[in-house]
Amino acid sequence: MEVDMEVKADALDGAFDAVLAAEAVDELKASVAALKAQVDAQAVAAARLPLDGAKAADPALDAFVERYLRRGIDAGVEMKSLSGASGAEGGYAVPREIDTSIAATLKSLSPIRSIATVVQTGTSGYRKLIATGATGAGWVGESDARPETATRSFAEIAPPSGELYANPAASQAMLDDAMFNVEAWLADEIGREFAVAEGAAFVTGNGTNRPRGFLTYATSDEGDGARPFGTLQHLATGSAGAFPAVNPEDRLVELVHALKAPYRQGAVWVMNSDTLARIRKFKTSDGAFVWQPGLVEGQAASLLGYPVVEAEDMPDIAADSLSIAFGNFRAGYLIADRGETRILRDPFSNKPFVHFYATKRVGGAIIDSQAIKLMKFAAS
Repeated sequence: MEVDMEVKADALDGAFDAVLAAEAVDELKASVAALKAQVDAQAVAAARLPLDGAKAADPALDAFVERYLRRGIDAGVEMKSLSGASGAEGGYAVPREIDTSIAATLKSLSPIRSIATVVQTGTSGYRKLIATGATGAGWVGESDARPETATRSFAEIAPPSGELYANPAASQAMLDDAMFNVEAWLADEIGREFAVAEGAAFVTGNGTNRPRGFLTYATSDEGDGARPFGTLQHLATGSAGAFPAVNPEDRLVELVHALKAPYRQGAVWVMNSDTLARIRKFKTSDGAFVWQPGLVEGQAASLLGYPVVEAEDMPDIAADSLSIAFGNFRAGYLIADRGETRILRDPFSNKPFVHFYATKRVGGAIIDSQAIKLMKFAAS
């Protein structure tokens, strides 16, 4: 009997061992399946495009904002040397999202940037070749000799540039506040300060360590075929420091048609608000205003059918002033942005405030002097 009981016990123990082994295998399979499902879900989430309006997480942006901007921790933030004068001087290049926000603010607040051609360049010495003159052509008989025709010449445009800077400040208490959106605040502050400085440079900048404004170029009353390249055409109002007393709107019509027809597609008026206030009172012979407001929100007002851009850096009407510009600035004026905006955090100069010294290199110049016309408030 003892032998029989031992045999039965051994068989029972073996059965329990088999059950336990099977359960362990099942648990292992279940764990592997759960882990695989989790990995697959993460892969799908990573590959899925964000919904419209959603913002995907960017580790580089988070490190830049939370570590460097808020707390001044350099570790983990990529350093880029962006100085064109010295490789030893560097700055922290802002992430693409912040740079895009700055660019959007600039375009909305800087009137000339919104209508000119803007190019991105990797060097400070940007150059562009412009074809001048016209290609000759002629008529000949079937067997006549073909004389050589004129060829177009080229001019090199090197937009003068300079380093544009802004230095907004925030208190450390603001930066420590988790509800304070330092990213949006910084982009808005830098964009607004940049817009004010560059807006003046694109109009009246002298080209020394800054862009050259279109009003600083030589002007002449000669037509497009007679003026040298780089000289703008102006039309005189016939009265020093004023519009003519009779039919002043006629001078505006003449300025429009001084611009060649191909340039009129995309042409705009540029003037300050004081000049526009005078023009808004002009009426045609049948009593209609020559200025028309935009019919929908966001649409620019029009003057003789062309949009009006208000640039407060344009001069007020005075004797011999060039107070009105009309032209296709997309074809006539070039803005060259070099590289990204860079930022240096300065918590020491003005305690308890933290300054953010932001710099960007910007250039500007006229590239087609036939595309922009000016009105001169002079007798001739």
